[in-house]
Formats: sequence, C-alpha cells, structure tokens
Amino acid sequence: MGSTDEMPVPHAAGHWIPAAAAVAVAAWGANQFTALASVYRARTDWSALSLAAMFSVYLLGLVPGLLLGAPAADRYGRRRTVRGALALSAAASVVLALPDEPSVYAARLATGFTAGLVFLAGTAWLRELSGRGVPPERSARRAMYATGTGFAAGALASGVIAEWLPAPTVLPGLVHALGCLLVLRATRGLPETVRGHGTGPVRGTPPPHTAAVRHPRFRYVVLPASPAVLGAATVAYVVLPPLVADRVPGYAPLFSGLVAALTLATGVVAQPFAARLDDVDSARATLTAMATVIAGLLLGALAAARDSVGLVVAAAVVLGTGYGLTLGAGLHEVERLTPPASGPTSASLYQSTTSSGFLTPLLLAGTAGHASYPALLAGMAAVGLLCLAVTAAHSRRHLPDPPEPRTAVRREDSSVQT
Repeated sequence: MGSTDEMPVPHAAGHWIPAAAAVAVAAWGANQFTALASVYRARTDWSALSLAAMFSVYLLGLVPGLLLGAPAADRYGRRRTVRGALALSAAASVVLALPDEPSVYAARLATGFTAGLVFLAGTAWLRELSGRGVPPERSARRAMYATGTGFAAGALASGVIAEWLPAPTVLPGLVHALGCLLVLRATRGLPETVRGHGTGPVRGTPPPHTAAVRHPRFRYVVLPASPAVLGAATVAYVVLPPLVADRVPGYAPLFSGLVAALTLATGVVAQPFAARLDDVDSARATLTAMATVIAGLLLGALAAARDSVGLVVAAAVVLGTGYGLTLGAGLHEVERLTPPASGPTSASLYQSTTSSGFLTPLLLAGTAGHASYPALLAGMAAVGLLCLAVTAAHSRRHLPDPPEPRTAVRREDSSVQT
C-alpha cells in the first residue's frame, strides 16, 4: 500500500483473525439496511423513493472511504485507521436506531465512509498479519470470505432480529454496534504492520492508477460492465423482494435478509471462476459475466410479472453469480492496466466505478410511476445488451502490454468487495 514499508510482525498464527473480524463487521454494518427497509416500509409512511434514497446515500460515503482508505492507512497506520473506522461504524449504527429519516440518512452516509476505509486498510492489515510465509492467494481468500461473510451475515442477522425480536427498527443497529465494540476489544492488542506512518503527507504523490483511467481498454471494456456489478446485486436483494412481499405476509424482513444472503454467498462462490475464465487476449470473462447479469435481469422481470417468490429466489442466484463474475473479471482487467507497485489503488479505483450500481434501486423507484417493474427490468437488460455489444467489439482490442510479475500486495487487495 503506497510506499510505506511493512514492519516485521511477531509470529502468531491467529493474528489475522481479529483483522478479518474487523472487515466482516464493517461489511455487516454496510448491509444491515437491506432487511430494515422492509420494516420501515411496513411501519412508517416513508415512500419507496425515500427508502431507495436511504439505501443509495451509502454510495456518497463509500467512494471517499475507498479513495482515502489506502493513503490514510499509510499515513496513520493500519491499526489506527481500522479501529477508528470501527468506532465510527458503531456510532453510525446507534444513530440508525433513531426513528427518523434524517438519522437514517446520516447513519447510511457514515456507514459507507467507514466501510470504504476498512475494506482497504483492513484487508491490507489482514494480509500483513497473516505473515510473509502465507501464500498471497490464501490471504486473498481470507479477505474475500471475511467480506462476503459480513455482507451476508448483516442482511440475514438483521432480518432474523427484525422478524422475531422486539423493537425491529432499533435492535439490529444496536446489535451491530455491540459487534463493533467486541471487535475493537479483540483488535486492541494487534500490532501495527507498517513503519514510518504519520511522517508523510497524504497528498503529493501522483496516483499510479491514472494510467488505467486513460487507457482505451478501461473506457471500452471495464466501464461498460462496471455498473452491472452492484446493479446485479442490488436488483436481487433490494428491488425484487419487496415486489413479492404480499406472497410472504409477516415474513418480509426475514425473506429480504435470506435473499440478500443467498445473493452475496453466490457471488463469493462465483468470483473465483472469473479467474478461470480470464484471458489476457480477450474480454471473455467480462462478456460471460455481463451475459449472466442480463439473464438474471430478464428472470427478475419474469418474477415481477408473475409475482413469484420462487422466481425471485432463482433470479437472486443468477444475479449473484453475475455479481461475482463481473467483480472478479473487472478486477483482473484493471490489474493488468495498472503498475505493479500501485498497491490497492487498482482495487479502490475499480470499486469506485462499480459503486454506481448502488443507484439502481433509486433509479427504478424514481421511474416506477411511468412503467411497471417488469418493463423497467427488461429495459435494464436491453441497456446491458448495448453495453455487452460495446465490450464485445473491443474484446480483443487495446490489449495492455504483457504484465510484469505481481506482488503479494496486488493479489491480496484485488479480493476486496463492496
């Protein structure tokens, strides 16, 4: 990460586990709103557009957190950055428990910012605490599973709490805040893993990933596919479950949490297959991923038209697969376009571009008065086909130079998910 040197870490086989817990609890907080939206929909007079805006405002905090996570961890240290972000995440969840719209907006904004910080600084800390003897692929899997587990657990736990325990709009946030405090205690004794933090400015070094942004392959292959990453996931677990809520009366929060957990778990399972599909001479992995997302959107349109719970679950599996494939494929493309020494900036760059997918529920809610959800989802699939055509036309063009050997830092940070 940046130019900061790693410090030798005293050998301890379990040092990485509290760092992984920090990443997981940050992801938990990011996704607990998914099930809570069903509770707000049933217990308040907040409009569907307001609820979609509450979900999407997370993006306004996430992007700055992703962009600042790496330089902050280099300047202030992994330990201080991660623990400070977790403290803020706990406070945000307490604010989320307050029963008014401004509090929810503020909590979602702060949660996005803290999640971005932890996703970058926390995964680097996890890798370094794993020790130099651990293969980078293993520490990458640890980061991937910690993030995916946190996302799925946040939605599922909030759904279970909201379904069967009292104070469904209050207790989920307080439980997450307690989880943050427990992880803060668990990470209290962990060592710092970089030397020289606090001595250099955050700014002043030209960002190494600007070469990727200027590359034609980024514009014609990476960008057309990037909204599909989180667009697929949010359609699966934010847009579709409320459309069939009448089919699961009394269990809407639990159903929403289950669909979210299924979508994200499928994405985690699917992501490694993007590496098998990856081809340095074409965009084969990206094209396969985009086609999967388009199929999921069409299946979601059919589920909405038929008001079918089973089809919603099936669409969640397909869209979750598309989410994992597009995430993995895009990270491989961006990695080849950035200098090997750029550390996690390739991951943060790509995650920033994919974050536009968080606007999908807001876009659909804002246009739902002019067209039905089946028509809107079919329209999204049509737009996806156009993007697929652009990517296909440039699949074998603008190929980057043969990659140099990648460092462990690069391999590790490419596993970060949002």
